[in-house]
Amino acid sequence: MKIQLVRNATIIVEYAGKRFLIDPMLAEKGAYPPMANPASSAPQGDQPYPLVTLPTSIDNIVNVDAVIVTHTHPDHWDDIAKEVLAKDQKIFVQNEKDATRIQNAGFKNIELLKEDTVYEGIQLSKTRGEHGRGEVLKLAGKVCGVVFKHANEKTLYVAGDTVWYEGVQEEINTHKPDIMVVNAGDNQFIQGGSLVMGKDDVYQVYQAAPNAKIICVHMEAVNHWTLSRKELMSFVSQKEISSQVLVPEDGESYSF
Repeated sequence: MKIQLVRNATIIVEYAGKRFLIDPMLAEKGAYPPMANPASSAPQGDQPYPLVTLPTSIDNIVNVDAVIVTHTHPDHWDDIAKEVLAKDQKIFVQNEKDATRIQNAGFKNIELLKEDTVYEGIQLSKTRGEHGRGEVLKLAGKVCGVVFKHANEKTLYVAGDTVWYEGVQEEINTHKPDIMVVNAGDNQFIQGGSLVMGKDDVYQVYQAAPNAKIICVHMEAVNHWTLSRKELMSFVSQKEISSQVLVPEDGESYSF
């Protein structure tokens, strides 16, 4: 497999001969107003997002077999994605609510992810996630991740917008992933705490799957991030787990 970070949570996964685009946010730098009420610790809290440019052309990004949208927040499924993706593009979503939203944007080839979905011989298993802790979950809404399995590939778990909690532990126990992608920018608003993983969450993931390679994305691209790549890499180095925890730059890719 090959995994390329595009930007934020947008990644391209080449797996068992197919290309998947996950959580496309494709607008130009600064296209959208800042997300409201970012945490005071967010260093670019007043900046329009995306905070950074795309590392490659949109044509390269959308040249895929299927798209997976883990949820429809605008930093995972934006207006430009709706414009540039073909209306007959195969799109997997987490539930009927998201399917309706995407269908209302004109898309015609939408399928609900389930625990036993099969696409072109690849098993796609929807996984649970919690987009924060406590009261903020009511506002954040439902999210999912996805596990990829194929006889000729290692098992890949893309966790999506989730913090560390027992559900992630259970997904790791069930699927025993070799490779994991986690959203680790510790994005926060003024109230409610972490919406995705921070450095301690990443360490919990490592402890649950010490032999897995863990790729950390969703960093430094939307104005409510609070954990930088530099800080995470320093933490990972202190914990002596740099061989297992990878922090890619935008556009960087890994093959396994």
